[in-house]
Amino acid sequence: MNQLINQLRNEMHSELENNILPFWMNKMEDNEEGGFYGQITGEDELKPEASKGAILNARILWTFSSAYRLLKKPEYLETATRAKRYLIDRFYDPQYGGIYWELDYKGNPLDTKKQIYAIGFAIYGLSEYARATGDTEALEYAQRLFDAIEQHSFDSEQNGYVEALTRDWQPIEDMRLSDKDENEKKTMNTHLHILEPYTNLYRVWKDEQLERQLRNLIEVFITRILDPQTGHLNLFFEEDWTNKYRIYSYGHDIEASWLIHEAALVLGDPEVLKRIEPIIIRIAQAADEGLNPDGSMIYENFLDKQKIDRELHWWVQAENVVGHINLYQHFGNTEALDTAVRCWEFIKTKLIDHKQGEWHWSLLPDGTVNRRDDKAGFWKCPYHNGRMCMEVIERF
Repeated sequence: MNQLINQLRNEMHSELENNILPFWMNKMEDNEEGGFYGQITGEDELKPEASKGAILNARILWTFSSAYRLLKKPEYLETATRAKRYLIDRFYDPQYGGIYWELDYKGNPLDTKKQIYAIGFAIYGLSEYARATGDTEALEYAQRLFDAIEQHSFDSEQNGYVEALTRDWQPIEDMRLSDKDENEKKTMNTHLHILEPYTNLYRVWKDEQLERQLRNLIEVFITRILDPQTGHLNLFFEEDWTNKYRIYSYGHDIEASWLIHEAALVLGDPEVLKRIEPIIIRIAQAADEGLNPDGSMIYENFLDKQKIDRELHWWVQAENVVGHINLYQHFGNTEALDTAVRCWEFIKTKLIDHKQGEWHWSLLPDGTVNRRDDKAGFWKCPYHNGRMCMEVIERF
């Protein structure tokens, strides 16, 4: 078993340092307009005039901050600092607070809506930079963004957080994160990506309100978002938590299983851990309904439409590995380790682009590589696959 873990760790270390991180440092830094380019297509064509997304910048900031914290290489700090500067100087809204959703390629605001998901990722990146370097500016901006979410997005009457608001924090018609999503006021995905940055912020800032809201978010997941009948997480909700859709998102289930566990571990309350650990196992078991025999995990099941999306997305595979590694590490589940190893074999043979670098977006149901979707872009970032490698390196 130790030999297997060591091999996995060594392979992931190599993948991180020889493939993922160099791709972003060498191909994505925009030395003309600052920050990072907005897009490299699935055919590996750079689009220097593509718009720049908050999610991409914040995830680059998190990835390189985390890599620097773990591996202490100055070039990772340099890239992280570049992302930090661009986030604070260009994406932060100096008038109303919060983060712009999108800038043009020159760094001017293009879409100024306040998508809470994006603000969460900015906190994730800034808190990791502060964790890696002790930088007070990054921590101060992370705290400001925490205050903005709590002030404008938290629903003190019905609990939880609303999806999106206008630039000056007024209600907004279209709250969708992307055109794949339903236009609802509350979503599992945004709550997951508030839980994750709040956990990370709590590592560097033991604030009472933050602790209270982190505890509350764990509670929201197990009492509002989790379907107690199926063990899956529901995805889209009305303001009062009415769920109108029957969709299983296997990648989100497995990702949530370990992120909720991480939140409880960082809180360090034995009572919370005791309560949620059986639930975490249940959520991971529900996610396993999406596994293929080769260890890869399919995307989603739309029960009401009787339609299954069997595409094999890069991020789902990365989270599949981490979620199962978590089950092995904390609960001694050797079958879960086997799943993680098989999924990693699938990633190595089918998803990693050994010629041009990084990973392909997905494998289509017919087994061909998806080149329609980005290699790097608004949603294709180094965080899922980079984090997978770093989780394995750090846990063992």
